[in-house]
Amino acid sequence: MKIDPQSPADLSAQIAQAIRDAIVSGRLIVDERLPSESELADQFQVSRSTVREALKRLAAQSLIRTQRGASGGAFVNRLSFPDAYSQQITTSTLLLSMNAVSFDTACEARYALERACAPLAAQRRTPDQLATMRAEIFRQAQPGLTDEAFCASDVAFHRALVDGAGNPVLSYQLAGAVEAMQPLMNMITFTERSREAIIALHSKIADALDAYDADTVDAALVELETYTRQLARDVAAKRRQAG
Repeated sequence: MKIDPQSPADLSAQIAQAIRDAIVSGRLIVDERLPSESELADQFQVSRSTVREALKRLAAQSLIRTQRGASGGAFVNRLSFPDAYSQQITTSTLLLSMNAVSFDTACEARYALERACAPLAAQRRTPDQLATMRAEIFRQAQPGLTDEAFCASDVAFHRALVDGAGNPVLSYQLAGAVEAMQPLMNMITFTERSREAIIALHSKIADALDAYDADTVDAALVELETYTRQLARDVAAKRRQAG
């Protein structure tokens, strides 16, 4: 593992990248103990504080874990898809907010990805996942439910649909699409949307999954996307008129 001291990039970032590359390539394997801070400092010819900062970066990415005691140190972490969800969500949220992605672009991407899950979910959804969707529909129909709670329930409903595909890779990739994009969509459209219309479409999706009917699930998602895009256009038009 090497770094370039002449590079303008932060040394701790270079060290973190070098260790990350070693983990990804398999030169450092799961549960393997990394060299000590002193050994890494000697290897990279930097201070221990620089090494410590690099290790913090890797721990924040869940690539390593640290243990205290005589047998402690830094170890290559065993990643799981659920452990990585939060990073995927954070990254997707930042990309959407920092790169000024249009509502239509975000909506198109999110529903295209979710529709890819529909045929698999229609085959594989579990009773528990279906029960979660039913419970969220019931929750959404409660008259005193706040907008924030409705949005959270909306996310939980669609997450159950995605997880119903029974494919952890799809669930991971869609963590950002659903949990980052859905709140954005809800915030933009909540002033115009009809909860009854959304609940009706959610019920249509759940009923179709219950019947193992992939075509109806897909059609309901198309209908939900069309409705959501129209809401966004209505909101934008009213803002233009008010301005």
